[in-house]
This record gives sequence, C-alpha cells and structure tokens, in this order.
Amino acid sequence: MGSFHVGCKLENHIHRERAVTVPRALVDTGSEYTWIPSKTLEKIGVSREKKDLVFTMANGQTITRSVGFAILRVEKHFTIDEVVFGEPGDMTLLGARTLEGLSLAVDPRRKKLVAAGPLPAA
Repeated sequence: MGSFHVGCKLENHIHRERAVTVPRALVDTGSEYTWIPSKTLEKIGVSREKKDLVFTMANGQTITRSVGFAILRVEKHFTIDEVVFGEPGDMTLLGARTLEGLSLAVDPRRKKLVAAGPLPAA
C-alpha cells in the first residue's frame, strides 16, 4: 500500500476551545488506536482515562500506555475517539478506529484519505 501522512486537529472533548494541530500523523490501518505524543494531549488538557493498557508492537514487544478521549478532525470530517498517550520513541499514528469514525478510507493508489461512502445499517 505504501505509507503517507496527514495533518489533523485535536480538541479537548469537554473544552473544545483547547485544541492543537498535529501536522503529520502516519495513516496506519494496522493500528487500532490513534497515537499522539503525551505532551500534545496534556497541552490541551486530555485526561488519562484508562491506564496501563497493554499493546503489542509490530516487532512483538509488549508495552503499556494510557488512553484518553479527544475529538479528532481531518479536513471537514470529525469524530471523538480514544487516543493513546505516546511516549518518546512512539510514532504519531492515525489508527483504524479513528478512520472509521471519520468515515474515511485509504486510497492506496493516490496515497490519500477519501470518503468511505454510506454508513452500513442493519
């Protein structure tokens, strides 16, 4: 597929005026969660809601991180999602759950995000 980055905006889900722009997040459909540097989340007052969640990295290593809630915006699309408090050395990632919430899909040929189309219903 190849990799590419997108910019996004994060907002505190309670105090939306507390926001920050993340200029480059790797679009990673292999990651369930979106990973944002801890300092960025702390800057807008995102709280650590779930602590010591266990993650398995691509190399098989197991690590623990905290998770909080934030509103994420990519262009005109937005969603609320759980975001991982990334530590030094962690990548900044836009994960599959967030992409689904944004109703965006990956266009691998053009290396960009596109509208996912109508939402499925029962």
